[in-house]
Amino acid sequence: MRAYKGVVENGVVVVVGARLPEGTIVTVTVGEGELLRARIAGVLRGPRKVRIRLKPTPGLALGAHTPGHD
Repeated sequence: MRAYKGVVENGVVVVVGARLPEGTIVTVTVGEGELLRARIAGVLRGPRKVRIRLKPTPGLALGAHTPGHD
């Protein structure tokens, strides 16, 4: 058995400094103090702000039929 360091990003464990083969079965051990610290830090940060930027598609505005403009 071997130990690797990792971090949780968006709910997924990312192993730092190592590449494991696909299908590798891993066991994650988290200390109570570390888990408590991460929970408190998450609460203090609050919800993340997500920005979604949409680029308008040029064909949609030109191809739309406007009622009353026949």
